[in-house]
Amino acid sequence: MNPLVAAEAGTSRLAQGTALSVNVNKIALLRNTRHLGIPSVVRAALLCLQAGAQGITVHPRPDERHIRAADVQDVAALLQDWPQAEYNIEGNPFHNLMRFVREQRPHQATFVPDSEGQFTSDHGWDITADGARLRPLIDECHALGVRVSLFMDPVPEAMAQARSVGADRVELYTEPYAAAYGTADQAAQLARFAAAAQAAQAAGLGVNAGHDLNQANLADFLRAVPGVLEVSIGHALVADALEVGLPETVRGYLRCIRQARS
Repeated sequence: MNPLVAAEAGTSRLAQGTALSVNVNKIALLRNTRHLGIPSVVRAALLCLQAGAQGITVHPRPDERHIRAADVQDVAALLQDWPQAEYNIEGNPFHNLMRFVREQRPHQATFVPDSEGQFTSDHGWDITADGARLRPLIDECHALGVRVSLFMDPVPEAMAQARSVGADRVELYTEPYAAAYGTADQAAQLARFAAAAQAAQAAGLGVNAGHDLNQANLADFLRAVPGVLEVSIGHALVADALEVGLPETVRGYLRCIRQARS
């Protein structure tokens, strides 16, 4: 069993603060527009780790429009040299995700209810509808030593449901907060996410967060929603890196996390 996941890492990780897991999907998307193998997904992941990122996230979709099966394996090989970093593989467990979980046994599998052709993740699980199908797959992940996080909307009453099917963590879908940032609705959205996080923690779940978080809105989110163990950030981070490079961008996001703690 993976020693980082043998027991839920919530307490120890919380003591270290919020971890940054960099999603490298958009690196793969750019590479796939040509047949030259550049930019390299593995090289990008390495630069992020060298700059201080605590993890790498990939979300391989069935059509391989960005991350390909070989990338999942190559990033896993890279992380063998970074035992302090975590590997998070996202996807729909009813499509192709479980293949990668069985082959790679990452630290964390994030179950996301995407349809096969979906443009991007845009909603969380409905545990009432899908819980019975999720439970055996969550159990299988645990047998493999893999922590499971369920991608969830910030609905406090759904958190206990997520725990009831065996989830270790939830990843709160943060696009509604990001869309409201800087508007009159920002405070209400932050209160909504804080309530969901508190409900998750009360149910015994760790809390992750992700989707459209960026250097402008991240610190405010983490101040209002304490106890977030991990943020997974890709699109905005890669966009920032086009201007200043990956290492400096990663350091910028880590500064936002430190500012939230202070």
